[in-house]
Amino acid sequence: MDEFWSNALWSVTPTVLVGLIFWFIMRSVIHADRNERKAYAQVEAAERARMGLPPADESRPTS
Repeated sequence: MDEFWSNALWSVTPTVLVGLIFWFIMRSVIHADRNERKAYAQVEAAERARMGLPPADESRPTS
């Protein structure tokens, strides 16, 4: 019976590891995108203020 459980563990391990690596990479990409959008919004707001334009409409969809 010990051999059954060790084989089961070794069979599942690669799938779990690949899933964790995929999750970590996707999490990093999403966090980087969020931070980049936040930084871009700050730069855009600063440039609009420098030019004397009103703040951007927050309700409009962005692409």
